Amino acid sequence: MDIKDGFVGTVGNTPLIRLKSFSEQTGCEILGKAEFLNPGGSVKDRAAQYIIKDAEEKGLLKPGGTVVEGTAGNTGIGLAHICNAKGYKCLIIIPDTQSQEKIDLLRTLGAEVRTVPAVPYKDPNNYVKLSGRVAQEMDNAIWANQFDNLANRRAHYETTGPEIWQQTDGKIDAWVSATGTGGTYAGVAMFLKEKNPNVQCIVADPMGSGLYSYVKTREIKIEGNSITEGIGNSRITANMEGVPIDDAIRVDDSEAIRVIYQLMYKDGLFMGGSVGINVGAAVALAKQMGPGHTIVTVLCDGGARYQSRLYNLEWLSAKGLLPNP
Repeated sequence: MDIKDGFVGTVGNTPLIRLKSFSEQTGCEILGKAEFLNPGGSVKDRAAQYIIKDAEEKGLLKPGGTVVEGTAGNTGIGLAHICNAKGYKCLIIIPDTQSQEKIDLLRTLGAEVRTVPAVPYKDPNNYVKLSGRVAQEMDNAIWANQFDNLANRRAHYETTGPEIWQQTDGKIDAWVSATGTGGTYAGVAMFLKEKNPNVQCIVADPMGSGLYSYVKTREIKIEGNSITEGIGNSRITANMEGVPIDDAIRVDDSEAIRVIYQLMYKDGLFMGGSVGINVGAAVALAKQMGPGHTIVTVLCDGGARYQSRLYNLEWLSAKGLLPNP
């Protein structure tokens, strides 16, 4: 019998999907790790699972305790699911710029949700810093601290990376991923480089983030802005420290929108905005590398969490981002 142990036992071991339309266009095998098929609907289920597991192992989280986190949504959703499964309470602090779908889902899952103004990380009232202070003031509570908690990248070093290696039979030329906390990119990059130092590890970055500039010049310089949620950063998180990076590719919003609509209408995949950045960067890399290469990226989450924005033609039109028919 092959039976999974509840929600926690169902996280991971997601399929690797060939993105047919983009593979045919580029002559490369462009593969997407289907993280939207995790039980909580996103790649962040892995980080949430490892963060709680790590806190339990260290004796920091006691029965009936509370997990506090500042999140753009998906990590919070994963945490809320796992807290329900394990009998913990969950308190989420989220910027008010995030999609209403994610905020509503967090509340449906029973998390206490506090929306706060979106301010830069340097501001003491930034949602991440605020969540840390709130956790410190509570009894029997932990701060998940996904940006600087190395349990995050360990989740991907121990699970996502090995899965990709096994699913490709080690025949992989490049790994491409956007980073928010850095956990997914970092853990997979560290594992793949250990298996084969020739695997190219590329950061995909939206406008409004300083990581592209950091990779290219070692200085964080922010240009423009992006409608994508949960990716990009204005600092190097602990999860990204000392991590192999061969190059960076920047993808603007118009290309990300074009990509997710192509994924929907040509590949049948209804994806979130960060997937547009990831696949857009994979396509750009395929053109640089030339035909015959295998490039893996991550399909972070589905489109339903962004339906009122990314799949709302009026909203896109107001942003000047209407996709071509």
